Amino acid sequence: MEGTLGWLALARGALDRVAERRRDDAWLARTWADPRSRVMVVERGKTLVRPEPALVFLPPEQAPEGERYLLGVDGDETAYFAVSAPLPAIEGTEPAGLRAVGARLSDRDAGLLTQAVALQNWHETHTHCPRCGALTEPASAGHTRVCTVDGSEHFPRTDPAVIMLVHDDERMLLASSHKWPAQRMSVLAGFVEPGESLEQAVAREVREEVGIAVHDCRYLGSQPWPLPRSLMLGFFARAYDGQDLRVDGEEIKSARWFTRSELRAATESGRLGLPGRISIARQLIERWYGGELPDDS
Repeated sequence: MEGTLGWLALARGALDRVAERRRDDAWLARTWADPRSRVMVVERGKTLVRPEPALVFLPPEQAPEGERYLLGVDGDETAYFAVSAPLPAIEGTEPAGLRAVGARLSDRDAGLLTQAVALQNWHETHTHCPRCGALTEPASAGHTRVCTVDGSEHFPRTDPAVIMLVHDDERMLLASSHKWPAQRMSVLAGFVEPGESLEQAVAREVREEVGIAVHDCRYLGSQPWPLPRSLMLGFFARAYDGQDLRVDGEEIKSARWFTRSELRAATESGRLGLPGRISIARQLIERWYGGELPDDS
């Protein structure tokens, strides 16, 4: 169980984000006029994909009107943009979001869609200035918003959240939420509070949700989760011996310990449904288990 997580579906990407170009209006205008540039259309967290799956890109002259976000430039100096607009009708394509295709896209496409969805979610929910309430407008190629009255700049918000696999010498803890299907279970998670370290957040959330004290919190990796705007930071945490589970009854409906053999048997029989491969939760579980586990039938 040593080392960081080797593969995370939404923590991939293959482009230079060229942050230094976001305020270069002349370069942005030339790049948008370049027929080699590629544009993906995003609507409410979805874009068009082909069956492979692969993202659908348009040349700039065919892109609909809407807010533009510069996503980056590849090794061939091809620029990629996203436009927030209704999805066009293109034969042989269908709308899809990160949950459906994020784990099956190429590194380039997974990174582009994750970034585009994160930006769109932020723009849609931050249309007014938090200082004075006036309207804001996109700037810096979609990476800031500027108040139309006081000129203040506002940057995309990301909420840090810890997600932790609690274990002892032989067992791993899984829990179920009231919002999930009866058989669905996952590891524990929660948002980091102001003035709190990541390790403190891990210990607090575990104690609050299942009444267990933990130690030896070890960071294993992170991935963005723009649904709508989280960054998931993954940990292993070891439970002290001799403790009884006490679920909070609000966020957590039930919780139980699994040995590796029990985990395998429960997933194979369908009595236990695990998070999908897009999630860092699934990667934490399989890292502890030591290999891949069956997907839901």
